[in-house]
Amino acid sequence: MEKQITALQISHILGEDYPRGWVESLIEIPKKEKFGDAAFPCFALAKSMRKSPAVIAGEIAARLKHPVFDSVEVQSGYINIFFDRAFITEHTLNQVLEDPGAYGSHTFGEGKNAVFDMSSPNIAKPFSMGHLRSTVIGNALANLVEKCGYQAVKVNYIGDYGTQFGKLLAAYTRWGDPKAVEEDPIKELTKLYVTFHEEAEEEPALIEEGREWFKKLEAQDPEALLLWNWFREASLQEFDTLYEMLGVDFDLTRGEAYYTDKMEPVIQQLEDKGLLEKSEGADVVQLDESMPPCLIRKSNGTTTYATRDLAAAIDRYQSYPFEKSLYVVGNEQTLHFNQIKQVLKKAGFEWADRMEHVSFGMILQDGQKMSTRKGKTVLLEEVLEEAVDQALMNIKEKNPDLMNPEETARQVGVGAVIFHDLKQDRRHDIEFSLEDMLTFEGNTGPYLQYTYARACSLLRKGGFSPEDSKTAGGNPESWSLVKTMRAFPEVTASACTTNDPSKAARYLLDLGRSFNQYYAKSKIIGSPTQQENLTLVYAFTVVMKEGLRLLGMAAPEHM
Repeated sequence: MEKQITALQISHILGEDYPRGWVESLIEIPKKEKFGDAAFPCFALAKSMRKSPAVIAGEIAARLKHPVFDSVEVQSGYINIFFDRAFITEHTLNQVLEDPGAYGSHTFGEGKNAVFDMSSPNIAKPFSMGHLRSTVIGNALANLVEKCGYQAVKVNYIGDYGTQFGKLLAAYTRWGDPKAVEEDPIKELTKLYVTFHEEAEEEPALIEEGREWFKKLEAQDPEALLLWNWFREASLQEFDTLYEMLGVDFDLTRGEAYYTDKMEPVIQQLEDKGLLEKSEGADVVQLDESMPPCLIRKSNGTTTYATRDLAAAIDRYQSYPFEKSLYVVGNEQTLHFNQIKQVLKKAGFEWADRMEHVSFGMILQDGQKMSTRKGKTVLLEEVLEEAVDQALMNIKEKNPDLMNPEETARQVGVGAVIFHDLKQDRRHDIEFSLEDMLTFEGNTGPYLQYTYARACSLLRKGGFSPEDSKTAGGNPESWSLVKTMRAFPEVTASACTTNDPSKAARYLLDLGRSFNQYYAKSKIIGSPTQQENLTLVYAFTVVMKEGLRLLGMAAPEHM
């Protein structure tokens, strides 16, 4: 808020040739408090104004006045602005206390739908660490868009169709043991899938056998359908256990197979618009020179993943007319997504421009991509269980008298895994390291949760009640914390509009550090200003708890 006020005042002084947005882009937040709370460098004005930056800074500073400014200084071509700490502190705390749950909210998304294609595991395959990213990034972004007023629609688009299922059906009919599949469906089906690819290297005819089984599935062959439904239901039950553990739910779970009878109308539309062409017996849509044609139907008559995605996009817009449709899928799907979007635009669907690919990097193991086909994968369930076990050990060591340690360990362990992902720039690959993920110190989820619990402990010890809040401010020890809390609304808006939950995650680390610095420097309980101090602590708990919620993490009050 103060940054916008500062930019507006400077822009007004400079005149219409220097709009507020341009001025705001130059304003810096000094790392050292002696240089103020905001600083405006005047070097970019020197050429157009034909004066030195120092002279320009002096002229602007002489006219720069606003009730929120305490003082203005000029130094080496910079205008250093110091805000009124008492005013800012009281205003910030009043904003938080007025409606705690609404602090950091926005209305720019009101009346608009934001549809998410997220998680999307494949049936008959284990839920690996690779699927964690789509799930937690999508969930955090859905929470953030709702914070900004949108109606989020979370779609779990299950991979339950395609040639890989033909391969699985072929493998099961050759080597499958019904009893083994009943006892541990995902493990046994994964073993069959890996076996198929190993055997296919020695017996290439197996690949054609897999294609034939997929053709049977598309033709609604009774045997193929019976096996496929069995594999699907067993997989979904296992996935639901993991989603419950992660605290993630969906507005709609829909598989690719749902679009079986919706693909032909889409193909016909493309045909009617003159977009479909034959290429070596297959049906394709030609795109611009920067990308290959989009394969719509193979030469053997079977459809493709692209065909189903086209049908799904049209169906989603008809069901939930969206302002934006976010596809939270890996970087490796960039070409596919661009093809889908361009086909829809060529077909006349103007809303295709509202579709966005929220890409992310892979989780690597020893520098290599995890692969179910090669049997090289790390199971998310095992990672979560180990994280919870490690959290329980730490909690029992630090607080052996804690009530219900198992539930707290679940919140901390799962939170550690979620935060380890979300604090990263989503576009980068992440090297899988259980040790780094489960470190309960430093820039981690448990650090934030411990900090929150510490603040809750202070409130209990001081007998604080929000009804007894006192918002007098200006304490030098609390200033960094107040400024950080005040930035929360700006962070939620930015994380939403840029589809970047890491902005919220990194902000929470700053917030935690600011609180711990305040805690170390201040006598909170037993001081003459105890009630004002506890009001600040309470406001901190409000912001931290809401920030953790947006990331999909719990905020335990006892640890």
